[in-house]
Amino acid sequence: MTFQEIEKYKSLDFFARQVVEGFITGLHKSPFHGFSVEFAEHRQYNPGESTRNIDWKLYGRTDKLFVKRFEEETNLRCQLLIDCSSSMYFPLERQGQFQTPNKLTFSVYAAALIVELLIRQRDAFGLTLVSDKIDMQTEVRSSVLHQQYIYGLLEQMLKPVDGNTMDKRHTDIPRLIHLLAEKMHRRSLVVLFTDALVGEERQEALFDALRHLRHCKHEVLLFHTFDRDKEIDLNYGNKPYYFIDMESEKKVKLFPNELAQLYNEKMEQLTNSLRRRAMQYHIDYIPVDVNQGFDQVMQPYILKRSKHY
Repeated sequence: MTFQEIEKYKSLDFFARQVVEGFITGLHKSPFHGFSVEFAEHRQYNPGESTRNIDWKLYGRTDKLFVKRFEEETNLRCQLLIDCSSSMYFPLERQGQFQTPNKLTFSVYAAALIVELLIRQRDAFGLTLVSDKIDMQTEVRSSVLHQQYIYGLLEQMLKPVDGNTMDKRHTDIPRLIHLLAEKMHRRSLVVLFTDALVGEERQEALFDALRHLRHCKHEVLLFHTFDRDKEIDLNYGNKPYYFIDMESEKKVKLFPNELAQLYNEKMEQLTNSLRRRAMQYHIDYIPVDVNQGFDQVMQPYILKRSKHY
């Protein structure tokens, strides 16, 4: 599913249920295959239902059909961490439409899909929003009521923002991740959505913070969100533009076509550096183009979930 199809959904809850259901149906095998389960009890087989879980050994002893029931383990705790600094609002939406999805909006919808997957596994989850401070942090729970609470918070972040009146918020994710690592006492899966627009020095600080999470036995999924067409390829056409830093408001006038090749090389170096550092520190790094579908988020999450939990 792409962003252009989202407008037909009236609520984040309905969107998440429909997309996840369609995603699961489209897989060749259940995405929950291989998840940790444990035997609970036997019950009598009812004619017409699947024979998949019939205990044939017990049938051989009793000459009666019984089905084995299992309970899924619910030992996963997931902390969804979303970067809400001003740069995540790029590109600014026009009249609340999704023809130009921004990174924050994409992250909100992606987080909602992961919450839907979590609730289906009866896993516990919490939401943390960060910029230059911890803007909001919920408890980690596993209930439909908590799910609806999270959806309500996420929906508040989908309101269109005027670039002229938008709060200019810098990012200080490394410091905040260190704080979170100190507070999280139970092993968790941390899912981070950020555009990672930092220089070499700040990139080192970011991964130092993520290493802190790994040192505390947490698993980390880093979704690097970007608009490839505008932020990587610099595809603006052959005319001058004013480029404005959404956090500092600094301006520069230039012809994008004259710098596109050099700029693209620099951005690819940034992406390769992020990937290399993540591999070095055993962090799952997933580059995400916000103009593409949500499979690029759900598939890595399911793989991580089934592998470690």
